[in-house]
Amino acid sequence: MKITAMLFLAPVILLSLGALNVQAQDADGTPPDGLTVGLAAQNAPDYSGSDARKWSFLPVIQGRSGAFFIDTQKGIGYDLQAPGGMYFEQALGYTPGRTDKKSDWQEGDDKLKGMGSINGVMNTSFALGWQATPWLSMEARTLLPLTDSQGVQYQASVTGILLQNASDMVALQGELLFGDARYNNTFYGVTASQSQRSGYDKFATGGGLYGESVSLSWNHQYSTHWGSSLSTGYTHLTDKISDSPIVLKDGGIDTTLAVTYSF
Repeated sequence: MKITAMLFLAPVILLSLGALNVQAQDADGTPPDGLTVGLAAQNAPDYSGSDARKWSFLPVIQGRSGAFFIDTQKGIGYDLQAPGGMYFEQALGYTPGRTDKKSDWQEGDDKLKGMGSINGVMNTSFALGWQATPWLSMEARTLLPLTDSQGVQYQASVTGILLQNASDMVALQGELLFGDARYNNTFYGVTASQSQRSGYDKFATGGGLYGESVSLSWNHQYSTHWGSSLSTGYTHLTDKISDSPIVLKDGGIDTTLAVTYSF
């Protein structure tokens, strides 16, 4: 394994809105019941591998009642806590696709003209995690497409809480991103027909590690109801993917600022 991959696995993940999921927990290790809504502004690459950037505005919804939750990133699901800090989670969600033109609401760029669109799909995700200590957790997650096939994604992450008090939480995360051959080729491959339409050289790859991500987030609570979250992350695409002609930049930074209201 490369040194970069080992560093991203250190106990310290993709910080976008996913970082907003780092929340206070009850004594049994579960997040408290409640509902949080808000709006986030995100600056990120036009698509994974793009050398251009754009701003997007995204809704934030996080609600929980017992073991059941709703989340704009994960979807609708439930989690089960076990002794020793182990937990299992299943959710139904949505994986966005990609377009071959500039878009304000999904990944895409005019530089992909001729590549065609990748349809968004409903998915189900399964996660197995371990809250090793109050400040350190590890998780393995699988995302399976249901309504179409973008391929299967796998994620392994480690999250560390650097600071937590009554009003602030600072978290550092590292994540390894894997895809099966269909996923990696859907988002980074160039078929013969796509090559003819777009002018890009043909490219195909196998399944395996396609990216590494590290991120830092800061959540601040101004009052009982109002809060904010600032996060920034860096994702690096591995050699398996970065040789693709549509990968114009193998590293990308994303920054998200959200304002939230909790009921």
